[in-house]
Formats: sequence, structure tokens, C-alpha cells
Amino acid sequence: MRALRSRFLPLLARHWQWQWQWEWELQGGVGVGCLRRAPRGLCGEAREGAAAAEEEEAKMESIMKGIRGDNAPCVLDLDDSATVGGGVGDTYGEDCATEEQLVTPWTVSVASGYNLLRDPRYNKGLAFNERERETHYLRGLLPPAVVSQELQERKIMHNIRQYQLPLQKYMAMMDLQEGNERLFYKLLIDNVEELLPVVYTPTVGEACQKYGSIFSRPQGLYISLKEKGKILEVLKNWPERSIQVIVVTDGERILGLGDLGCQGMGIPVGKLALYTALGGVRPSACLPITLDVGTNNEELLNDEFYIGLRQKRATGQEYADFLHEFMAAVKQNYGEKVLIQFEDFANHNAFDLLARYGTTHLVFNDDIQGTASVVLSGLVAALKLVGGALADHTYLFLGAGEAGTGIAELIALEISRQTKAPIEECRKKIWLVDSKGLIVSSRKETLQHFKKPWAHEHKPVSNLLDAVNTIKPSVLIGTSGKGQTFTKEVVEAISSINERPVILALSNPTSQSECTAEQAYTWSKGRAVYASGSPFDPVEYDGKTYVPGQANNAYIFPGFGLGVVMSGAIRVHDDMLLAASEALAQQVTQENFDKGLIYPPFSNIRKISAHIAANVAAKAYELGLASRRPRPKDLVKYAESCMYSPIYRNYR
Repeated sequence: MRALRSRFLPLLARHWQWQWQWEWELQGGVGVGCLRRAPRGLCGEAREGAAAAEEEEAKMESIMKGIRGDNAPCVLDLDDSATVGGGVGDTYGEDCATEEQLVTPWTVSVASGYNLLRDPRYNKGLAFNERERETHYLRGLLPPAVVSQELQERKIMHNIRQYQLPLQKYMAMMDLQEGNERLFYKLLIDNVEELLPVVYTPTVGEACQKYGSIFSRPQGLYISLKEKGKILEVLKNWPERSIQVIVVTDGERILGLGDLGCQGMGIPVGKLALYTALGGVRPSACLPITLDVGTNNEELLNDEFYIGLRQKRATGQEYADFLHEFMAAVKQNYGEKVLIQFEDFANHNAFDLLARYGTTHLVFNDDIQGTASVVLSGLVAALKLVGGALADHTYLFLGAGEAGTGIAELIALEISRQTKAPIEECRKKIWLVDSKGLIVSSRKETLQHFKKPWAHEHKPVSNLLDAVNTIKPSVLIGTSGKGQTFTKEVVEAISSINERPVILALSNPTSQSECTAEQAYTWSKGRAVYASGSPFDPVEYDGKTYVPGQANNAYIFPGFGLGVVMSGAIRVHDDMLLAASEALAQQVTQENFDKGLIYPPFSNIRKISAHIAANVAAKAYELGLASRRPRPKDLVKYAESCMYSPIYRNYR
């Protein structure tokens, strides 16, 4: 750090043709380093270069040690090679510091005054104490009251609860994130069950639909076809260099809402907010990206507030070349160990991208792999309620896209692992229904490649109800993206076959759910084991309260990402997804089962994420995919130590 600053000051002097000097003052007993700009000729000794700067630096360190005490810890004394969360350098000691240690709010220089209040990473609002206000030139820029972070949190939550519309709450949370980063994450962590539906599904769907109207400030990188041939330069425009996780979308299949083009940015922003709040990945290490290749949504193309390219979507070779340039640029700019999460790509691209880059990049598709992992975990937990093993049940899916086939494949993999049977045999326990009916072998020639493994020998069946009556499944899973497709007749049919039918209505947002919790419990006469993709309130039926579970990907991807990052994994393997499912299922308690839940409450999500991260990291080490050495002895404790804390820091 000392050498860095001594080199940095003379460079500034040459660049701006100003001479700079450090003026060390004692204000109220506190040593303060300030950059003062002086006209040429006022300080000739500054021209002597690095030696003088080094001498001043030593003087500053001596003053600070005198104030702190010889044995007091200082973040500047930390080894520059210290790393956080699996190999990204913590240059300024910001995340290595304990809550008692002092940190320096570095930007290009030390942030102070008005600029400090406008920097979301360091802004504390009225929580700046008297010494900090004096030291950082905040006198007069804030009202005189000094309040705690806890009081700020209570006030913000009170204000958010006054809003009637979910979109208003979403906008309030985004404004907070842009103004005070730590308070935003403190709020989200402490009120996760209340705010998760606000910052993510279902509200984020409406936010994406109206993104052009509510857009005020960019929250990530927009890379459009205009930047073809210059994508590496665009990535370098992002102010952070140590990126660990990228969430990227092309906006073609946003939740169950279809093609929203450039306005799909709300999804990467929301996902990465959860990576930090639920998984503890540092905000500065997260990068949301939207690839704007056009849109086929005529309503958006004709909307005067639309913020993206006004052209039809690029396809074929043009699209493939653009994606290839992007993937190469990410690897060149951020290295081998940056996790790239594909989000809400259309089926025809999602599978191709995962297959093409799965062996050359650290990639993960949450719609295919994350959804599969969280659903498999719910099924494993549900066995405690319905009995038997995974191989003893028959599974019927409505929807054969990336989510449906991804879940089906992971279930088959786990059955194969448990029974040692060939995966081809295990797939025969799983049936899929698409828009044309049951997927059977007679349709094989016309099926997309990712559906062909599920084309079993059977006579054609044209609709879901007939498929239920014919296949007689014990588990019904909806990934169709179409609301109200689990009709009363369908639910009654599967309930007549099974004492405890498992019904998972996974499509998002709430309006696209295959059936509501109330419908599932009422039509099954309270016997269904139910979970959904979006949240539903508890249901009263026949004098008993049923609490529906939420098969939300947010259970898996934050902890999974943390495990990948902290182990320094270089590739994602299916066994790592199985490890994540296993860890999540283990967190469901008997108390949860007694309420009919097959997922643990989100109130414990950081503890859950730490266990998932540890399991994923352990599997990465076992498979030889982890690059961080030596392996930490206690992976759960190490995961917890890597997690970002939103508690305010005290400034020098």
C-alpha cells in the first residue's frame, strides 16, 4: 500500500500539471491525510519525486501509530496479498477489516465531503459520527443528528411498508441501493422474507416490463450489437476490476413474460443483489450484464420509452459470433475463475451456450441447473412426508423447456447415483408433456434435441389430464410458464391416485403459476405436498393451516456461487449441483415437515448458503476442480468468514 501511494502521487502531479503535497493535520486528536492542490512553484521539494513522498508517508504512518497505539491493528498493515472469497485481492483492506478496525474510503483519492455522501459504497447518511463529520468535511452537509444504522433500517422499512404497490417498493429499494449500499443489504438480509418478493420474483417481472419508464441510472453493463468488435473495451469501462460473478441475459425469455429485450436488466441486477444478501459475495465483485441483440417484441419496439436497440433480434451466425466475442472478452479481462451465470436465455440458445462453453469457461445456467438443484432438494425432502426413495416414484412434467428438462435430467442423475442403474433406465421414470401432448417415441423425429431423451414408448396422449390418468404419477411438476394449467380435474385426478401427491407449480411470476396454494390444498382435500416458484400466503383448510413452500432458485444459486468462488473452481460439474441439493435438503427440520414444508424458511438463508457453499466446495476439491490451496479445514466456517457484512465501518 505504501509503495502504491508513493507511486500514485507523482503520477497525478505529472498528469494534471499540478503539484500535490500531503498535509498532515491533527483534528480533534485524529491524524488526517488530505490532498491539497497547490499552484506551480509553491512546493519545489515535491519535484524531488518518490523519495519525498516516501518520507511524508513514513511521517503519516508514525502519526497514525501514535494515535492508535503501537499494538492497535490497522488495515493498512495487512499484507497486500491478502485475499477475500477465493482469490480476489482486497486491495484496501475493506473486507478484511473487523468492525472495530478503521478503513479508508478510497475512490481515486480519499473520498470526502459531498463526494463521500454520493458514493454508495461509503455513504452512511446520518450515521456518520461527529469525528467522521469533522475529518471528512461533512460539517453543514448533514443535519446535526447522529443516528444508528439500526434506526435508519427501522425508518426505511416503515417508509417502504407505506407503499401500496409492489413496484413502488421495488423502486424505493433500488434508490436505496444506489445511495447507501450497506444499508440496502442490511435491510435485505434482516427482512429477507418480506423483501425477497420485492427485489426479485414476482415484482422484478413487472419492473422489467416497465424498465424503460422507471429507468433512471444504469446499474450494470449494456453491451449491444453496436459494440461488436469492441466488447473487451466495453468491459474495461466497468470501474471494478476484481469481478467474481457475472449474471448475463439477452432478455429473450424473462421469467414467464417472454421477450423483454434490453429491459431484462432487472433480472441480473436482482440476482446479484441476492448473491450478496443471501450468499455473501461482495457487491464490488458482482457485475450485471445485458446483451442487447434486439427484440421481437413489437410493443417494445413501438414504445417511446424503450431503452434498447430498435431492431429485430439477431440470430444464427451473427448471434453466435457476438456471444463468442463476449465470452472470450470476459475470460481475457477477468480470468479463468469468474463465474458466468446465463439467465433467461431462450431454450434454443440456453442449451447450446451451456454445451459450447461448459468445457472452456466457468459457466452456470440458473434456469436449467439452479432450478433443477432446488427442485431435486425439495423432492428429497418430500420423501420424509410421502415415503419411499426417488426411484420409487413416477414423475410427470408439464413443460419441456430448459427448466423442465434440466430438472428431469438431475432427478435421473440422482436416481442413477443412488441405484447404480444406467441413466437411460432412470429416465424412464420421468415423463414430459409439452404443447403437443405427452412426449413419446413416435414424435422423436420432430422433437428438439433436448427433448429426445424423454421420448419413451407409449401411445400418443394429447393433454395433461389424460397423461395423469394414463401415467399415474406420484409427482406433478409444472414448468410451463402458463398459469392455471393444473386444473381442478388434474389435481383431483393425481389426488385419487396418491395419498400424498407432490405438486410443484414452479412457473413465475405468481400470475403464471400452474395453480395457487389454495387451489392445491382445497382440491386435494389438504393432502397435497405443495410448493411453488413464487410465494403464496398460508392457507386455512378444514380447520388446519397449511404453509406452502417456495421452490425458489434463491435457495441454491447464492450459496452455489459462493462455494465456486471460495474454492477457486475452474469448471461446474453436475456433481456440484447434486451436492448443493443435498445440503439444502439437510437444512429442513422436523418443525418444517410438521407444517408440510419441504424447504427451510428464508430467515435462515445465510446459514443455509454457508452449508451449501461448503458442500459445493468440498465436491470441487474432490473432483480436482478447485484451485484454492490449501483446502480450508472447516469449509462451513470458511464460507461464513468469506461472507460480506453490511455493518457500517468506522472511517479514519
